[in-house]
Amino acid sequence: MEQFPDNDDDVFTGKEHTPLRNDAFELDPDKKIRKIEGLFAEIMHTLGLDMTDDSLKDSPKRVAKMYVNEIFGGLLPENKPAISTFKNQYKYRQMLVEKDITVYSFCEHHFLPIIGKAHVAYISNGEVIGLSKINRIVDYYAKRPQVQERLTMQIVDALKDALGTNNVACIIDAKHLCVNCRGIKDTASSTITAELSGIFRTNPITRQEFLHYVGSHAKFD
Repeated sequence: MEQFPDNDDDVFTGKEHTPLRNDAFELDPDKKIRKIEGLFAEIMHTLGLDMTDDSLKDSPKRVAKMYVNEIFGGLLPENKPAISTFKNQYKYRQMLVEKDITVYSFCEHHFLPIIGKAHVAYISNGEVIGLSKINRIVDYYAKRPQVQERLTMQIVDALKDALGTNNVACIIDAKHLCVNCRGIKDTASSTITAELSGIFRTNPITRQEFLHYVGSHAKFD
């Protein structure tokens, strides 16, 4: 069952929330690092590795710091990017598209990388956002154990909230290493997810314009 802190609802923007416990923020990052370090050392020991070896002895600390501060940094509310918007002084009323935004995330089922590109678009309702903020939003929600469908929706919902418009769309095309390097080991396949909101969903011309810009021939009803 998914549970969320009452005072951190904005951290979990998205139709499908990141599943966190109510006590997810009781430990500060330093305490989390120390705890994970000990637990990962136990995993390595269980695998039979010599933890006195110079190459391995500091690996638990490196992994713990990487988990908390880097690849799962999107689980820390303090890392949520400040999203400032500006008045649309130029009266630009057409679609704005930022394509090929790098996505690095981790599959929550096997904790293996998801690597791909996000394509994001919106139509201003009077407010615009700095381009780098779009990249930061993608990066923030990607830095969690994820499923690609949820990540796509979280990006769109965060932009809808920031911009005060439903006219937002996102497509992600990514490779999942849990498919590529284990199990079926299919290195050629990738996964495409789309979240189309507002006019991107209701207007076929707008939708096809977006798909044309990002180079997708997919059709979404």
